[in-house]
Amino acid sequence: MVKVDLKGIATATAKGHRYYYAWRGGPRLVGKPGSPEFIASYQEAHASRRTPDDGRMRALVTLYKASVDYRALADSTRRQWAPWLDKISDHFGDLRVAQFDRTDKIRPIIRRWRDKWSDRPRTADYGLQVLSRVLAYAVDPLDKITSNPCEGIKRLYSANRAAVIWTDTDLEIIAAHCSPEVALAVDLAAASGLRKGDLLRLSWSHIGDNQIEIATGKSNSRRTAIIPIYEGLRAVLDRIPRRSTAVLTNSHGRPWTSDGFGTAFNRAKIAAGMADRDLHFHDLRGTAATRFYSAGLSERTIAEIMAWEEAHVSRIMRRYVDRNALTLATIQTLDQTERRTGIAKPTAKP
Repeated sequence: MVKVDLKGIATATAKGHRYYYAWRGGPRLVGKPGSPEFIASYQEAHASRRTPDDGRMRALVTLYKASVDYRALADSTRRQWAPWLDKISDHFGDLRVAQFDRTDKIRPIIRRWRDKWSDRPRTADYGLQVLSRVLAYAVDPLDKITSNPCEGIKRLYSANRAAVIWTDTDLEIIAAHCSPEVALAVDLAAASGLRKGDLLRLSWSHIGDNQIEIATGKSNSRRTAIIPIYEGLRAVLDRIPRRSTAVLTNSHGRPWTSDGFGTAFNRAKIAAGMADRDLHFHDLRGTAATRFYSAGLSERTIAEIMAWEEAHVSRIMRRYVDRNALTLATIQTLDQTERRTGIAKPTAKP
């Protein structure tokens, strides 16, 4: 048997499956490693690399994978997008990029592709999002098409999660049905507003005397969340045992993995009878934002705490902060102030 030396093969793992690519950022190989099908796809990929047709959609996907824009994405985002980029290349690869400039002709084709996942609206919209990013790259900086045909295509999934926050009662219920380790993570999320990924990698070195400071994973470390350690947050931190360099650990004293924590949290929701509730761990950010806003913090300060862009903080606050919950929280604050200090009662008219 002749041994074929296949150089430069890149690998990636997603959802327990290992994928092989002809080179880093190159097309995905088919078949099992070492099989004739695998070798043939490798040789075909390198042959097309030597004589690429830059006018085809397949070449555009390859260019995007090698771009600075794609490399600037967070690692988790690239892992989620890689399978979708393969789907896009497989489905649209033979089309010429110029065809995407004929909006009236290409949009029905894009919709039909998206509708393959119409039974899972969020999945369908996610695929459309990745395709839109590739075509946006074709517009700028490549100047291959004049406009992005994905813009204007209505998304299948729509949900306003502005009113979805965890109330104090919700927090008490889940705390009664989860492990101490999960309860501490929930309390820390509600007090700090950090995303799950940032919470799980939060270390004690990120915590100073007066603030938590951590570069956010969502922004690929381009932005930093700076959270003042107020009394409620300090109380949560004081309850967390120092069993690792990581702040949050599982029952074995080891740092959580994302999948491990997700499983434990979902089990707690089921045990608490909250499985059918449209409440996610991410909604604890809305809980924290509501608390910050009702405490009278400025939008600029909240932007720094939540690692949001200040220019967009008003729009983001409308998305995350439940105005009704804010009103109730403000009433509660005013009532507490009245009980503590007293408010002058109007004098009776003579």
